[in-house]
Amino acid sequence: MTAAIAALALTSACAMPPQGASPEQMAAYDNAVASMGCEMRTEREYLAVELQTGLTREQTIQAGQFRMASGAAVPLEGGGVKLVTGACA
Repeated sequence: MTAAIAALALTSACAMPPQGASPEQMAAYDNAVASMGCEMRTEREYLAVELQTGLTREQTIQAGQFRMASGAAVPLEGGGVKLVTGACA
């Protein structure tokens, strides 16, 4: 398990939107994760989201934590995140 994936398993109660991420990038994050079946678990999936959104790895992790804290996503067993709203509902 990579450090990025493990980081998503941490509690996200105090999560904030990624610093420097625009509302458009957050919408692109949702669309990118949805395009991969609504789950982000592997290095390949993280890279795809980063390329589609222009977010850094840290911002991508923070976006997942923020979505979990707001109830728009849930953590996956073993690490990762699954969106549960919008196209993923």
